[in-house]
Amino acid sequence: MLAIVPEAARFRYLLAWTALAVLLCALPLFLSYSQKEILVFTTINVILVVSYRHLTLTGEWSLGHVVMMGCGAYGSALASKQLGLAVPLSMLTGGVCAALVGWLLSYPLFRMKGFYFLIGSFAAGEVIRLLWKRFRDPFGGPKGLKRVPGLEEFEFAGLRIDFFDPVPYYFFSLAVAIVCIWLLWRIERSPLGWSYHAVHWGDDLARSVGIPTRRLRRRAMVTASFFAGISGALLVHYVGTVNPSRFNVEEMVYVLTWAIVGGVATLYGPILGVVSLTIVNEIILREFGLDQWRPLFYGALLIASVLFLPKGLESLVAPARSMLSRLWTRSA
Repeated sequence: MLAIVPEAARFRYLLAWTALAVLLCALPLFLSYSQKEILVFTTINVILVVSYRHLTLTGEWSLGHVVMMGCGAYGSALASKQLGLAVPLSMLTGGVCAALVGWLLSYPLFRMKGFYFLIGSFAAGEVIRLLWKRFRDPFGGPKGLKRVPGLEEFEFAGLRIDFFDPVPYYFFSLAVAIVCIWLLWRIERSPLGWSYHAVHWGDDLARSVGIPTRRLRRRAMVTASFFAGISGALLVHYVGTVNPSRFNVEEMVYVLTWAIVGGVATLYGPILGVVSLTIVNEIILREFGLDQWRPLFYGALLIASVLFLPKGLESLVAPARSMLSRLWTRSA
């Protein structure tokens, strides 16, 4: 009997993952053109918010993470537009640019902790945005960069794939997102990831046993910035333009809301946050012409989440899983 239970659990996990894969692949078939574009942006935002959670593993919350996304977008756009690099290579270049900026900022920022780190990250992000606005060469000034090259179309098995269409770009973004999430999961499950948790929950204790807390925080920030840069590169090569206003503090508040509403204790928590709030935004707010009320709605939702669901939507997963497991056992 004991040997049967793990086998049944393994089968349920396999069935759940198969159903999720089928859903993700079939989803574009049931959406309109504009909803398919929203699906692309949601996939990109998943990478952004999961990379933001990686930074929070060490206990620090930033208000400048969306600017790291902008660094990746500008870096990738310049690499493809000015240097003529192929788009996949320029995307990696954008991630490296964001990681480099994160590494440079980590030296002054990690001399601060808590609230001071939060405000310092906001100030650093605004300085970078002002530099983008100030210099028309090479950043394009307030209007940013336009006519950024996209992925080139190609033929496969007699089928022409055009990445300007949202469906092919969705599958490309989904593949990139799966790789990024898997890499971040592997890092968190490694000894390095356990060290991040040690720094978060016992900073002084970790330092007393020889763990280099500041170096680990810096490493987490560089890694998170790299994947945020990848999300920015995916964005700029789809929309074809980038400007400083796209990465302002309002966008950062949305990222914070996704993370807090979804929860950051697990890897899937922020994903639940961004997906559920995107659905609410598109079905409720935009459908009823209330899109201009989105900041107010997000603020109220953030307060309600902190008060009534402090551990986020991810705290509902375990009870739901237990209930489904009991139903499965009864039906078997």
